Amino acid sequence: MFDRLFGRKPVATEPGLSAIRNVTIGRTVVLDPLAWRRFGGALLFPFDSDTLQIVAQGLVALDDGGFIHRFYTDDDVMFQAVTNDRAGQDVTDVTLFAPWDSKYPSGPFERPKWRDRLSARTFTDEGLPEYSRAWFGPEAEKQQPVTFWEDLHDDRDGIVDRRIFQTCMLFGRDIEGDGAELLLAIDQENEAGEVSFEIMLGMALELGEFRA
Repeated sequence: MFDRLFGRKPVATEPGLSAIRNVTIGRTVVLDPLAWRRFGGALLFPFDSDTLQIVAQGLVALDDGGFIHRFYTDDDVMFQAVTNDRAGQDVTDVTLFAPWDSKYPSGPFERPKWRDRLSARTFTDEGLPEYSRAWFGPEAEKQQPVTFWEDLHDDRDGIVDRRIFQTCMLFGRDIEGDGAELLLAIDQENEAGEVSFEIMLGMALELGEFRA
């Protein structure tokens, strides 16, 4: 249905690399800026543009059979789609995230402390208000974060260029105008064993708020 609305045919890709609503490496995603500007200054989401040039693509296979498709720009803005199928025909959720902060642990005790923050009911950081846990609900005092491997591609040959293991939790806060701002807190480790702590802010998108 979405392809018919925009009068486009599905883009051809190499085997193993999906195009989600025509979004893939080498494509430009055009966003409706009203998606976030309608909230005025309520959003801290550090992004104010209407185009994304996709230079890398990631895929996560979830334990429940679903898939996360991620599309990255040069400055690490992440366009993300959750689907029920690997090919990406059945899209259930679309979000846009931009980097807020990145830290590298300087000692062995920092990582357990960071994991505790990911497990807590609420999350905050310097310069940020309080966000409540969005995954699993806020009822439990502690909740184990989600873990997965992400396969990353730098081109469309279908060959995985690198893999990153991630432990993450999604938080959110309500904002004026019946909206919400999302916070994704991540503990990530590459195949070389290098660890970083990432905070990304974002928001949900409707299917009609972007095109490629």
